[in-house]
Amino acid sequence: MKKIIIFLGTILLLSGCGKDSEKDVVKELTKKINNATAYHMTGTLEIYRNEEKYTYDVDSSYKEENQFKVNLVNKNNNHEQIILKKGKDVYVLTPALNKSFKFQSDWPYNNSQIYLLQPILTDITNDSNRTFEKDKDTYIITSKVNYTTERDFKNQKVYLDKDKNITKVEVLDNNKNIKMKLTVTNIDYKAKFDDDYFNADKYIKEIQEKNEQISNNETTSKLSEIVYPMYLPIDTKLTGEDVVKTDNGERAILTFGGETPFTIVQETLKDTLSTNYIYGDPYLILDTVGAITDNSVSWISDGIEYSVMSENMNIDELLTVAQSISVKAVAK
Repeated sequence: MKKIIIFLGTILLLSGCGKDSEKDVVKELTKKINNATAYHMTGTLEIYRNEEKYTYDVDSSYKEENQFKVNLVNKNNNHEQIILKKGKDVYVLTPALNKSFKFQSDWPYNNSQIYLLQPILTDITNDSNRTFEKDKDTYIITSKVNYTTERDFKNQKVYLDKDKNITKVEVLDNNKNIKMKLTVTNIDYKAKFDDDYFNADKYIKEIQEKNEQISNNETTSKLSEIVYPMYLPIDTKLTGEDVVKTDNGERAILTFGGETPFTIVQETLKDTLSTNYIYGDPYLILDTVGAITDNSVSWISDGIEYSVMSENMNIDELLTVAQSISVKAVAK
């Protein structure tokens, strides 16, 4: 009788292990995300670029009918930015600097996104060659990614706990180096939000009111220094440098000529809220969220707006130049 009980127990144990197959784990994860009418996720994002590490507190929210909100706070300087999508409109708001970008974009569906559940799941389910492993109570799914502006980002490793909740996501390059890492602290699949939680106008109004309280007078400021790129394409050099006065300060225009011409613009920001309209996508560059188009990259750092523009460069070259711009000026 004891042998029969032990035998039946072994069968039940083996049957339970069968639930840990790749197919079942992916199926349960898919069900969790696709059936969620809303979710709220918090965590920490680390980005590694050119031997530098940028760390953000991440707060991501979703509600059905195509509504997304991502708060990113740079832990080094407490700089906050908000990415908002409601319907077809996409905004990137920078409250402390009175600046916003408005996009005509398919974000977040047209690219991989480490801080939103739907794009993570899409990368998993789109890769028929994904790999699956189990380490104690942790499941690890490795799949290809679709970072169209980061050609060396090749794979993501998604870590799940025994309840099939995502606990960590790593994005790796060709050499399996970690380029981005999201450590999830909590996911609430039953989140509730106020009616105007995803309304960009609400946040724009709050930004305006806050900055009006700080100062009722517009002031102008000067560029503390002109910053030059640490990378230049072959047979390309600085051919022109102009600094002009603007209503709110100064604008520096750097012209680079030669085999691969391009232009860099650096400009002090207005005290009043301004919005740039972009036919492109939000993009994490250096220590901030900027905007990327077919022929330009724009972002704000330390109160200065930067743009790199060229009709002769592809997006990889534009990003290489943009990411080489440092707060430490280099020789002309």
